[in-house]
Amino acid sequence: MGSKIYVGGLPYSATEQELSDLFGRHGAVASARIITDKFTGQARGFGFVEMSSDAEAQAAITALNGTEMGGRTLTVNEARPQEPRTGGGGGGFAGGGGGDRSGGGGKRDRW
Repeated sequence: MGSKIYVGGLPYSATEQELSDLFGRHGAVASARIITDKFTGQARGFGFVEMSSDAEAQAAITALNGTEMGGRTLTVNEARPQEPRTGGGGGGFAGGGGGDRSGGGGKRDRW
């Protein structure tokens, strides 16, 4: 099994085929994937490439990190394992809503 590579700074117009071709100059590409927003389908500007061997992956990282693609500078390094996500979210709601709590029905007392 080869090494998985993180590629950041991708142009939003980049395709997985272009990514595969770019890394293919440095060895055999097992897979190339551009991450997209799950709601809009828009590319998020980063992706992952898996090379067939660790040596090819290291050669690609060395050759491509800091280079430009579509006017953007690429960040290329070894991918770290994804952090486990917790189910949480939301956060608490402290305090009540606004409103007039003076008990006067919201009207000013008249003299």
